[in-house]
Amino acid sequence: MKYKLYLLVVSLLGFAAVKANNGPVDPGGGKKDELNGTVIHSETKKPLKDVTVTAYLVSKKEQVNITNDYGNYAFDELKPGTYKFVFEKAGFKKITKDKVVVRTDEAFQLNIEMIESSNYEIMPSPFSF
Repeated sequence: MKYKLYLLVVSLLGFAAVKANNGPVDPGGGKKDELNGTVIHSETKKPLKDVTVTAYLVSKKEQVNITNDYGNYAFDELKPGTYKFVFEKAGFKKITKDKVVVRTDEAFQLNIEMIESSNYEIMPSPFSF
């Protein structure tokens, strides 16, 4: 009985250590001059991986980021100003967030829900006459 209890405790400690090292990024724990957030699927509410997030300041591309396995992204050291953020992923509708104000010494969180795109390009069959 002691052996099983010992094995359970060691297993739980090992799991906790792995989870601490590989867990999701805390989007609210950002430092100053940082914008971060999470991108999720609008229907399933599950995180979306590999979403391209682009920050534009006055029509100039400032930074590009890609969401991780947990749907998280973060921009460090953005210049103060009014930004446009574009979220893109194949199979989903592109989302644009305009007039996002980034200020000095303030962290900002921008969470997004993406909708699957139902646009399919229908091509004529090469076998039709």
